[in-house]
Amino acid sequence: MRETTPPKSSPEVRAARLSLGVAVALLLVKMAAWLLTGSAAILSDALESIINVVAAAFAVLSVTVADSPPDERHPYGHGNIEYYAAWLEGMLILLASIGIFYESWDKIFHPAPMPNLGAGVALLAAAGGVNLWLGMRLVRQGRSSGSLTLEADGKHVLTDVYTSAGVFVGLGLVWGTGWLWLDGLVACLVGVNIAWAGVGLVRRSVSGFMIESDPVLLEQICSLLRENRQPAWIDIHRLRAIKAGRRVHVDLHLILPRDMTLAEAHRHVDAMEQLLRSRLGPEADVMIHADPCVDARCPVCEAEPCDLRDSANSATPVWTPQTTGEPKKGT
Repeated sequence: MRETTPPKSSPEVRAARLSLGVAVALLLVKMAAWLLTGSAAILSDALESIINVVAAAFAVLSVTVADSPPDERHPYGHGNIEYYAAWLEGMLILLASIGIFYESWDKIFHPAPMPNLGAGVALLAAAGGVNLWLGMRLVRQGRSSGSLTLEADGKHVLTDVYTSAGVFVGLGLVWGTGWLWLDGLVACLVGVNIAWAGVGLVRRSVSGFMIESDPVLLEQICSLLRENRQPAWIDIHRLRAIKAGRRVHVDLHLILPRDMTLAEAHRHVDAMEQLLRSRLGPEADVMIHADPCVDARCPVCEAEPCDLRDSANSATPVWTPQTTGEPKKGT
């Protein structure tokens, strides 16, 4: 029997699995630091790490599903699951911030001694260093691949770094001044910081659910078409583009000379599709509708020779998200 090699995991899946493994390890380290010291600030950091573990587990699931190719039930791919992952992570961050306030508010008014503070702070500093490396790696991988889940997970990990840094500074002040009430105050400030990060993730994920226009993506497409415009590409309109996870969907109308043969028009459409995929990725879903020109387009048409021209070429259309979105009269 012929042996088959299992498909290799994508870089996004491997990064998500790494995030999960590190999250579990750092949770254990922070819980050990809390048990050593009894610090509310360290407990707040550990509570956020519990959310990190849950979010990292869901990130592994979501990027694995998003990596699946389109099928009959999901012809546009599975990328939208990443918006659900980002929404869940944002909500979990908000939940963690509520738990931190609940556990820490009383410590401001009723502080308690904290034994083994030096050992606990050392463990926290080591965990923060590992998280800094992991968070930067996840954000970089997410941005390079267009994975909102990985970017969200990386930003969550970096939020944990800021949390650990704030706790580190706060406990340093407690150690130096003996003001035990600072422990509870630092924990509450940590809660405010991570709540803000959670709100940002929820907002971005809701934008994905609502299929909001992406000005950066549209400008990227317009810039690419401007730089590679061919004389036969008289104008474009009805340009739309969305991202579903890492997969990009683009559709537009391309105006071509009306005396062009079907075979020649297909060649130009195919050339534009390949151009867009060269920038947006080979899996980009590109749909281009060819429209015949009308006399009103002659001033912006550079196609020569042309026996149908009504007036001379006098300008080149400037393709921007604003000029290519709405249909123009006479087309």
